[in-house]
Amino acid sequence: MPKVKTNSSAKKRFKVTGSGKILHKQAGKRHNLGKKSQRQIRNLRKSATLAEGNTASVLKFKMPYNR
Repeated sequence: MPKVKTNSSAKKRFKVTGSGKILHKQAGKRHNLGKKSQRQIRNLRKSATLAEGNTASVLKFKMPYNR
């Protein structure tokens, strides 16, 4: 049986934790930073956990060996 190819765009954007949750970068830190507070900019640096409803769809097209 051949290997299953990994979705390369997904592996760059998401990371699966040991418990099976998915981490992703937060949106909103690319432009218009002058109107955002330093606290908001600092908090946007951190990775966030993906919502439960989106987890199944991301795992479907992400890496097949991470289940």
